[in-house]
Formats: sequence, structure tokens, C-alpha cells
Amino acid sequence: MRRLQTDILILGAGGAGLFAALHAQQANPALSITIAVKGLLGKCGCTRMVQGGYNVALGAGDSVERHFMDTIEGGAWLPDQDLAWTLVTGAVERVHELENELGCFFDRNPDGTLHQKAFAGQSFDRTVHKGDLTGIEIMNRLSEAVWARGIARLEEHRALALIKTADGAALAAVLLVDMRTGEYVLVQAKAALLATGGGPTMYKFHTPSGDKSCDGLAMALDAGLPLRDMEMVQFHPTGLLAGPDTRMTGTVLEEGLRGAGGYLLDGGGERFMLRYDARAERATRDIVSRAIDAEIRAGRTSPHGGVYLSMGHLGAENVRRQFKGMVERCTDCGFDLAGGRVEVVPTAHYLMGGVEFAPDCTTALPGLFVAGEDAGGVHGANRLGGNGVANSTVFGGIAGDSMARWVPRSGEFRAPDEAAIDRTIASAERPFRDSGESDLEAIRDRLAAMMWDDAGIVRNAGGLSRAVAALDTLAAKLDAYALPRAGRDRAFNLTWHDWLNLGSLIAASRAIVRAAMARENSRGAHYRDDFPDPGDLAGSTYTRIRMRDSAVACEAVPVRFQRVRPGESLLRR
Repeated sequence: MRRLQTDILILGAGGAGLFAALHAQQANPALSITIAVKGLLGKCGCTRMVQGGYNVALGAGDSVERHFMDTIEGGAWLPDQDLAWTLVTGAVERVHELENELGCFFDRNPDGTLHQKAFAGQSFDRTVHKGDLTGIEIMNRLSEAVWARGIARLEEHRALALIKTADGAALAAVLLVDMRTGEYVLVQAKAALLATGGGPTMYKFHTPSGDKSCDGLAMALDAGLPLRDMEMVQFHPTGLLAGPDTRMTGTVLEEGLRGAGGYLLDGGGERFMLRYDARAERATRDIVSRAIDAEIRAGRTSPHGGVYLSMGHLGAENVRRQFKGMVERCTDCGFDLAGGRVEVVPTAHYLMGGVEFAPDCTTALPGLFVAGEDAGGVHGANRLGGNGVANSTVFGGIAGDSMARWVPRSGEFRAPDEAAIDRTIASAERPFRDSGESDLEAIRDRLAAMMWDDAGIVRNAGGLSRAVAALDTLAAKLDAYALPRAGRDRAFNLTWHDWLNLGSLIAASRAIVRAAMARENSRGAHYRDDFPDPGDLAGSTYTRIRMRDSAVACEAVPVRFQRVRPGESLLRR
């Protein structure tokens, strides 16, 4: 095992991780900073996949108060209001930083102001964008800045565990594995940022890339940290349904398509959203996803079992101009988005849940900070489209500033718990046993089907109970798995890493299912047909998940309405 030291270790290289690195270095250039990333810096993670844009209150008539109220109401009164306020106010500063300091070229109006398009669930057109390839623009500029500043990188290194001190009082190190060699690497750090991203790839249809496997959430659970809102899994309404034999199925067709006036049609070509919500296709993602799910369950489906997204009535040339990336993506799969219609299905997109944290990105474990999709509480029961990349960049910058202040004051290299290191390595070595379970693909397929059917868009007690039993069975099968004798070279052993991914996904799935069982009402992305009422908004609680005696425990925690209570508003009527 190789041992390294760095003042600040950042786990993850999406928008949150890269912003944190840049802010930490700018705030305190004397600190050593290292970014560890599962893939290649700038080429992996979910920020790069962002199509739609970045929510920020800039336009005449808009305000941070309006953005805040949209976020709170969209989140069904479950967001932490201090975090939500930090998001909407910080987004204004951060978008100017993206433009003026990092060089992002966002689309503009003829008068030179930033163009802002319509996204669902919002009372104002506030989504700044670069066509429909906003994430690529942001990540390219962030990556260039990190490379230019010479920040240390551990690429193709995956984190296995957060290693505390022997007394459990603080974070001491992170154990990683070098995917290129299979060597274990222990990195001691005075402070570390958990920014690995979520990625609900435990569902049959999902938008993130397959390397996203909730590793950060699994490590946080294992370290005893509390997670909140884990039942809140966002399903994007319009994932491309390209057929069963392509990984393109599930990839997002961005929300701006519906914001621009796209229609959703059932299998017979009839528009149906007005039957479910007065906002029709511009209703929030949870409402549109459930409406599509209801049409599918009623049998009013397209040939592959979904519904249609139709854009042709807006004019093919107009659609090609506004949504170049989307049109090309559909064309590559044989579909004409600009002039016709494409089949879509709801697809698991984002985890609103994550590690509980404060507005300065600190957590309950001294030395550990969190930002991005690993963090919970900003979005509550539902994330507005366009708030995701704003969340990552706003809190990523805050995390970098906070760590740069914290390290000189409270940081030190602490002795790691050597017994915990040994246990983690022994656990990771299990697939190298002589014999055992051999079908890893069957475990993955069963997990995806079970989570989709029993813990997906519509839930109930019976399905969630089945999910608990299925997860126990799958965990046992995974624990008994043995790598084929011909596949034990540790260098780029993707089967071994698939096994590790599944371990993280099963841990996160258990948290999702346990929280969903505990919430006996329906809020935002969480809908139970046996408890369809949203419950008392004024008495709202959020779920807190943590490990107790090797079991997942859940408690209900009252939501603090720090700025506005249900029935009230910060806006003047």
C-alpha cells in the first residue's frame, strides 16, 4: 500500500470538486491540494452531462426571493431553507465568476444580456445556458483552470473508505485503489471533500453514466454519517427510449424541450398532460413523470412501451437551432426530434438526498466537507431543473473557501485507524476468493428491475417490503461472488470494479427503501399510492438515515422553517 499526504483531498472532479480546488488554492496558495477522481479529470462525472442550464435570478422582474420560493415550493417545503437561500444568492455571484473569471461563453440576447430560457416548475425564465450543452462548457473551462494551476491529480483512483482516527473523533485519511494497477493508496489529509456525485444507476432506466454508483453516500453511511431525504429520487420525465439493446435508452432529452413548447403524446398521438396538471408539460418533474407512468400503466403507450415527445409543431429549423445537441443525439439513434416525435420514458436522474451538512459545507465528522450531489437538504422533495449545476458550483466554491480557512486553524495530519484500513482491504479482497457466486450481471439486472418495480416512481408498502427482502438476497449473493480465475489481474479489472460499484449501489438502495418505508405520505418525487396525501406541511419532517449496529435506521426530524412557513411567501402579493 502506497501512502501519500496532502493538506486537502478532494474526492470527485465534477463541478463541485473542481470549483472547490480552485477556490481553496486561491484562498490559501500555500496549501497542497489533490483531486482524486474515478475517471479522467474533465471527462467524467455528471456536471459534464448537464444539457439544460444554470438557474440564476438575473432578469428584470426576477429576484432571489422569487427563485427561493420556487425552490422551496418545488421541494414541497422539505428543503433546508438556509441551504436554499445560500443556493439562490450564491448563484448570482457564481454565474459571473463562470463568465468573467473562467471564460464560459453562455448564450446572449441581442442586447448583450445573458439569455435565460424556460424550465419547468419555475415562475420566471431564469435558466442560463450554452445551447443545450451547458455542462460541457462549464467543465471544459473548469478543467483548463485546474490544469493551468498545477493542482495535483490522482486520476483513475476510486475511493473505498473514509478512515477515521482510532477514537472515531475526526477524519484522518481516505483509502483508495489505483484502478490502473490495483494498488491500494492511503491518502492522509488535513481536510477532505466528499464530492463524488450521486448517480441513481440502481434503476433500470437511468441518466448518469455507469461509473456513477453512489460511492460517496455508501462511504458516508459506513462512516456513521447521517443522510437525509434519501427517499427522494428524481425521475426525469423524458429519457430517450431507443429500445432494449442500447445504452442510449434512458439518456436525458432536456427539460428545455418542454419549456420551449414541446408536447407529450400518448401512443395514440393524443396530448395528455392537461389531464394531470394545469401547467401541462411545464409542471415539475415529479408530476410529469407520474403522469407518464400512469399512461404507461394504462396501456396507452408507444411501440417500445413509453410515450412520445413531439417538437415538430414548433418548426424543424427552429428546433435544430435551439437544441442542436439534442437533435444530433436523436439522429444518431435513428429518430427525428426536430421534425417528428421520439419515444420517451421517465428515467432515474438525481438524488435529492445526501449527507447532512451546514451552509459552510461542514459535516458531523471534523475534517470532512461535502458538496454537490453527495450533499442533502438543498432541494428537499424535488429539484428544479437548472438548480443542480448551480448547487454543485455554488457549494463547491464554498467548500473550497471553508477548507482553506479550516486547515490552518484546526487541520492536522492525524493517525489513521490501522485496523479500519485492514478491514476495508479485506472487504475489497473478497472477490479474489477461490470459489463462489459467479453471475455478477444477474445481480445487477435483478437490482435494476427490483428498484424500478418496487421502489420507483410509484411505491407502496407491499413493494417496499419486497425490496427489503430482495436487497438482503442480493447483498448475500454479492458477498459470495468470486472473480473468474482467468480474470484476476488487478490492472483495470473492470469486473472487480463492477463488484465494488454494486456494493455501493446496494448500500444506497437500502437507504432509499428504508426512508421510503418510513415516509407514509406523498411529497414531491416520493409518491405512495397507499398514502397519497402530502400530509401536514406545517408539521413537515425529513427522514434521517444512519447505520446503527450494522443495520439501516431511520428517524423523522422536524423541518426548520428559518425564513418562511407554509402558507407564507417572501414575495409581495
